[in-house]
Amino acid sequence: MIRAILVPFRYGLHSSCLALLALTAGCGPRPAAEPASSAKPAATAPAPAHPLAVTALNDHILYFFDGRDPSGKRFSADWNWLDDAAMKLGVGTYVIHQGDRALVYDTFTQPDQARWVRDTLEKMGIRHFTVAYSHWHLDHVGGSGVWADVDVIGTQATRDTLVRSKADIEAGKTWGPPPITPLTVPNITFADRLDFYVGDIKVEMHRIDIHSFDTNVLYLPAEKTLFCGDALEDVLTYMVEIGDLPEHVRNLRKLREWDIARIYPNHGDPKVVTSGGYDKTFIDATIGYVSKMLAHSHDKDFLDGKMEDYVGESLAKGWVHLFEPYRDVHKQNLKLVSDYWKSRPLPRL
Repeated sequence: MIRAILVPFRYGLHSSCLALLALTAGCGPRPAAEPASSAKPAATAPAPAHPLAVTALNDHILYFFDGRDPSGKRFSADWNWLDDAAMKLGVGTYVIHQGDRALVYDTFTQPDQARWVRDTLEKMGIRHFTVAYSHWHLDHVGGSGVWADVDVIGTQATRDTLVRSKADIEAGKTWGPPPITPLTVPNITFADRLDFYVGDIKVEMHRIDIHSFDTNVLYLPAEKTLFCGDALEDVLTYMVEIGDLPEHVRNLRKLREWDIARIYPNHGDPKVVTSGGYDKTFIDATIGYVSKMLAHSHDKDFLDGKMEDYVGESLAKGWVHLFEPYRDVHKQNLKLVSDYWKSRPLPRL
């Protein structure tokens, strides 16, 4: 069922602006206050140290990737969400394109990255852009200001969150610095599902409560391809909405029933993404990790649990792939799960 709401576009452009592209190869938490985005570089984060990696996954899908930089270049010596979460783990975005139109799925972490993507596409002759947000988190809307002149699609929950938190996001208060300024909020929203076309390529947008309550995943039915945002993450999921983890497991099981041939995450192993993507065992690995974390959350030595204790079997089967920085994510997950669930009855999964 399509349930879409068109919010009057601020700049008066026609609401059917679609993003386009064509290229080959190149080169935290449910808010109390919410997300952010960005446009022109406002003395915030530095420009990318090198051009983003770009790969044509097929004749109509592009994959842009940045992060996991061994040079150690940082925005700040202090802990911050950009250096120590997003770029440390690596961030990918995707573009679905046909002719001179394209749909851009997420906007990277900062405006300079988004500008590099847009410049690349425009040099290829693409003129009509639409952006879709996977969810409100800052590492997905950080470059949104670069796309302030085109239509931006998100779930109604994403728009509500961004509108409510816009001032704090732009001031760098939501997750701390760097701030995202200016932030572009969606002007087209949907409640549960929206069907969208890039030329004659059908793209289904589905809201699904996994990782974040406002998650929007994209599904291309003709080729059974899922763009999952952060609903799935390799090596393991970055937990933020701890009380909702049982619901996430239930929804992951529903997702497992979809007819999916390949999966493309925003935080994944670039080698896997550029070699054909993940299959549905990626979902199995995520279900296993979350379920096991909940099941052991009352254990006395729970906080001492190693990452391999929870994803070892999935690693051995090749469902996910070892990346050392995720050990820190796992430690954070352990503490968050323990703090929330240690004094509550274990959920039925």
